Amino acid sequence: MEEFLVGAPVASVIFVITIISSLFAFSSENVYSQMILHPYSVARGKRVWTLITSGLIHGDWAHLIFNMFSFFFFAFQLEEVLGHWQFALLYIGSLILSDLPSVTKHKEDYRYHSLGASGAISAVVFGAILFSPKSLIQIFPIPFEIPAYIYGPLYLVYCVYASRQNRDNINHDAHFYGALSGIMFTLFLYPGVITIFLEQMGLR
Repeated sequence: MEEFLVGAPVASVIFVITIISSLFAFSSENVYSQMILHPYSVARGKRVWTLITSGLIHGDWAHLIFNMFSFFFFAFQLEEVLGHWQFALLYIGSLILSDLPSVTKHKEDYRYHSLGASGAISAVVFGAILFSPKSLIQIFPIPFEIPAYIYGPLYLVYCVYASRQNRDNINHDAHFYGALSGIMFTLFLYPGVITIFLEQMGLR
């Protein structure tokens, strides 16, 4: 644990706070209702803080565990190469930016709510992909690993498709825009990642 705190203190704090906040929300309807994103309200200048707090809670144990596993495998290594305040900016900035399209899309839908860290975690995953495009990613239930540079485009295409189909309760728009935000922030904060990416892909 000390190794994570020294090498990636920001990711460590986010990891712990997200788990604790989610556990509180599981057991308190009041906490849950105060932290969840409500686009109808945000579009009218109310409950704006939920653009951030909604990323600290999750719908159920499966949602929390999946997101925290993804965070664990990518966030700590990304912070070590990107930098501490840079990682904080990427994560928080992407958390907000990934939800803004949902606010616009659902601003007239009073019943719509959204929660979870998936947008910010998508940003973390895609930031990590830029640094290591040939790393292998395992996706359940696919029984084999996929190179990151293939996974990335497939993930974005899937998000667009799933958002248009709208057959589940998952905010695929947040996943898509979170991924794009992660790419944008990584390029802005660490321009040299372009050279790293091209070299690893054998294009330079």
